[in-house]
Amino acid sequence: MSKELNQNSINNGRRSFMRNAAMTLAAAELVTLSSAVAQPSKKKANAVTPTTSGKNASSSTTFGPLKQVDAGLLNVGYAGAGPANGAPVLLLHGWPYDIYSFVEVAPLLASAGYRVIIPYLRGSGTTTFLSSATFRNGQPSVVALDIINLMDALKIERAIVAGFDWGARTADDIAVLWPERCKAIVSVSGYLIGGQAAAKLPLPPSVEYQWWYQYYFATENGKAGYEKNRHDFNKLIWQLASPKWNFDDATFERTAASFNNPDHVAIVIHNYRWRIGVAEGETQYDHFEKRLAERPSISVPTITMEGDANGAPHPPSTAYRGQFTGKYEYRLITGGCGHNLPQEAPQAFAKAVIDVDAF
Repeated sequence: MSKELNQNSINNGRRSFMRNAAMTLAAAELVTLSSAVAQPSKKKANAVTPTTSGKNASSSTTFGPLKQVDAGLLNVGYAGAGPANGAPVLLLHGWPYDIYSFVEVAPLLASAGYRVIIPYLRGSGTTTFLSSATFRNGQPSVVALDIINLMDALKIERAIVAGFDWGARTADDIAVLWPERCKAIVSVSGYLIGGQAAAKLPLPPSVEYQWWYQYYFATENGKAGYEKNRHDFNKLIWQLASPKWNFDDATFERTAASFNNPDHVAIVIHNYRWRIGVAEGETQYDHFEKRLAERPSISVPTITMEGDANGAPHPPSTAYRGQFTGKYEYRLITGGCGHNLPQEAPQAFAKAVIDVDAF
């Protein structure tokens, strides 16, 4: 750790220069976006109106050749961008999404000098288990541990972690369980840490109905239905979670390929069943889950974000503000942005990563 920190100190000036230069010369869209950011207010959160490239981007945009690395229980597939000696940023996707949620974010961050790593989470894309005997566990703490194991495999001591949906929950979990590995986080929809006990508490009907798929997955019919119809099921989730995002078929199909992972259904079903207490986890992770169930505060620098047209279940920002005790900022992304914020508003998401690094 000391070696990494010393190297970071040596490179601070260079990274600062690269960020500033890239923001001006190589990432002009970010500069355009900056002028749309409101000044902080005690009464009103920052509001950002994104430029249009996220919603109208070509579905032919892709990453270079993917890489694979053994990390913990997995062989992890990931995309990479930026200089090998850049400050590391991990970008984490959610369900039912994949690494292509960050296909426009990655080059913006790479042009600003960051080393960008975008892994397929367990059960997605080219990430597979090393052993057929390993339990296909979807517990939140286990997904977070996967990322720590990936950092170890890639010899990354400390990184900015940014994500949405499962990825935001994972960033929150890492910030609590391994704060020494987390320089800062960007979390869409804010504080998503919880436990099984909290999930068993009844919610107002207007909120409960948004979790219909969670209860569907709790049934054997739901498991069989998701196995048979995962393509159309996930496309429906995209439409419901981002009702104003007019993505084309090619954009969805590019991501839908990642749902063909042989462990996809098992991981998704276990995750949602575990959350509501109808599936057991593994005892070796009980100490992690016990800690998370306490809803601990997050002390690392944080920017939370929300789209103004997010159709997925999410708490209001006022409900979780007190959970962040370090330097903190909330940003509302306007213009009809939904749940898949990095893909719908890539400039705003990339800017949040760059800004939180300067906290």
